[in-house]
Amino acid sequence: MSFAVINSLGCFGIDAYGVKVEADTDESFPGFDVVGLPDASVKESRDRVRAAVHNCGFEFPVSRITVNLAPADIRKEGPMYDLPIFMAVLLVSHQLDHVPEGSSFIGELSLSGEVRPVKGVLAMAIEARDLGYQSLFIPRANAAEASVVDGITIYAVDRVGEIVDHINGKTELLPVSSRDFPEKPSILSPLDFSDVRGQEAPKRALEVAAAGGHNVLLIGPPGSGKSMLAKRLPSILPDMTFEESIQVTKIHSIAGLLPHDVQLIRTRPFRSPHHSASSVALAGGGRIPGPGEVSLAHNGVLFLDELPEFDKSALEILRQPLEDHQITISRSSGRITYPCDFQMIAAMNPCQCGYFGHPTRQCTCRSGAVAKYLGKISGPLLDRMDIHVEVPPVEYKALSRAKPSESSKSIRERVNKARLIQQERFAGTGITCNARITPATIHEFCRMTDDASRVLQMAFDRLKLSGRAYDRIVKVSRTVADLSGSEIISSDHVMEAIRYRTLDREYWRN
Repeated sequence: MSFAVINSLGCFGIDAYGVKVEADTDESFPGFDVVGLPDASVKESRDRVRAAVHNCGFEFPVSRITVNLAPADIRKEGPMYDLPIFMAVLLVSHQLDHVPEGSSFIGELSLSGEVRPVKGVLAMAIEARDLGYQSLFIPRANAAEASVVDGITIYAVDRVGEIVDHINGKTELLPVSSRDFPEKPSILSPLDFSDVRGQEAPKRALEVAAAGGHNVLLIGPPGSGKSMLAKRLPSILPDMTFEESIQVTKIHSIAGLLPHDVQLIRTRPFRSPHHSASSVALAGGGRIPGPGEVSLAHNGVLFLDELPEFDKSALEILRQPLEDHQITISRSSGRITYPCDFQMIAAMNPCQCGYFGHPTRQCTCRSGAVAKYLGKISGPLLDRMDIHVEVPPVEYKALSRAKPSESSKSIRERVNKARLIQQERFAGTGITCNARITPATIHEFCRMTDDASRVLQMAFDRLKLSGRAYDRIVKVSRTVADLSGSEIISSDHVMEAIRYRTLDREYWRN
């Protein structure tokens, strides 16, 4: 009887955990079993490993082999256990004398012994370091993302034979270094605000939104430029911190969306799902829940074009993530919490024909159709939009103007300055931007003049604002003040923020 243990790792959500791949043989009837709550892809490892052992010049033991993936109470998913099972089989059959102490293995195998990439390597590399493992053997295609993890030796391989030769001292593998993958410069959006003619008020609103991380609703007739403006928002978003890049990269790695030559995602995500997207597509899910659009937009932007065309149940799912900045998905396999701290940018027509309130064209919607169309957006969801902006039709004079508008580069410089002010203000508090100021700290960070307080009180009484709307006006005022370089919020800052909260009443009240 023989017994062997190989260190590996697994992922549950964006968190990784250690897995012990235990192999045991006895002389009873030959067989190959994998236990420890494996899913179908893990069970299929038996066939891939058996073929890889033969095709790499080794002998598959003629005995009963039992492989256990511990802990046995967590569902194991994916082909990442092929490589550690392969190593365990060689070790338990005495075709390999040992593995280096503190080493761990993850990777999918082809039938010929090629090591193929897997999802979630960045999270697993971080966990391997935290568990005290000294080395981690991974597929070469995953080397870029793992190279950013310090404190552990990373070996990247193309074929499983390279690992065996390294252990036996025939050829030495060189550790992966971050220097092997020079950081690529961040590629900003090729779309620029200088392309947008007119629409100065909406552009200003998006600048405020980018500076403070605020949610925005754009409403206007077809062809007024709502989508054009929203798609240029990435060009003025502030730079990501290293911690934000790590979080975004982990999520995209788990989802299998990380390009193999990318170390870290350095530009903020911009997700734009089609309006046919389901609740599961937005929130995440599946038998073992994966991240949805709200999580893939973490630290970036979720753009919902043609907002009323989305299924109402899908839109209502967004209410809790917009408040809590995380989403918990419960399935029979367990409960997984994904982060989803995103900016929501929504665009919509004021009615089905698109011309309700248009200055020159008549709305052709039947009586009651406008109210029904606008009613697809619930009050609670509307209340969570910090900034409401009307995007009017563009006049010919603005379209024909030869002089280009202000470029995204100059707007982005102001946005970065405002974000730097916020980083210094919120240092050590866990708050990332003005939109994330908590109710407990709003009076500490949003000090205003007496005139500003009186203006806000009059608006609260006349517009019958909710408590949530009050908080959001104060936070937007804080961002407007930061863009002007003022530590104290003045009445001008408050009045601009109030203008961003009245548009919904103009349409929804009618």
